[in-house]
Amino acid sequence: MLSDRFFRAVLPAAVLGAALALSSCQVRPLYGGVEGTALNAKMHQLAFNTPVTPVAQYVLNDLIFITGGGLGESADPKYDVNITAFAVTSEVLVDDSSDTASAGRTIVTADYALRRRSDSKLLASGRRQSIALVDFPSQEYARLRAIRDAEQRASQEVAQIINADLAIALNKEPPEVIPSAPAPK
Repeated sequence: MLSDRFFRAVLPAAVLGAALALSSCQVRPLYGGVEGTALNAKMHQLAFNTPVTPVAQYVLNDLIFITGGGLGESADPKYDVNITAFAVTSEVLVDDSSDTASAGRTIVTADYALRRRSDSKLLASGRRQSIALVDFPSQEYARLRAIRDAEQRASQEVAQIINADLAIALNKEPPEVIPSAPAPK
């Protein structure tokens, strides 16, 4: 009996509270609707720096492909993206008898900065990391190739994370106002 009265009293308040909480929710799709079209146009207006390490090249190649939709870099960029990246491979599971490792992990770290070209305002910056696990074969060339493959896998993940960060920053940018031609008289 007490529980029935309690639920009758609490249920309307809980429903009202849930409705108020959901009405204040600001969640919306990042790439959906009209905003998504404007965001995709902004993502195609990025220019990237020249990489100085092979890992930075991996990250930039993936990022250029993702942001450009496979079309490459923009011919008329409005934003600059500066990326530096490096990788560190460490050994884990070291066999004490032979003093060699059979597995390791590669950590790719990338720093990025997004600036508007018109006024050089910093719109976003950060550091992102990704880890790729790697098995070390006994042959030296195969070991080097395994490390390079791990760097490429981790670089691809870092590029996807940075792409999301860039999309969030560009989505906050006001839409570009295109001046309209005066109406004919």
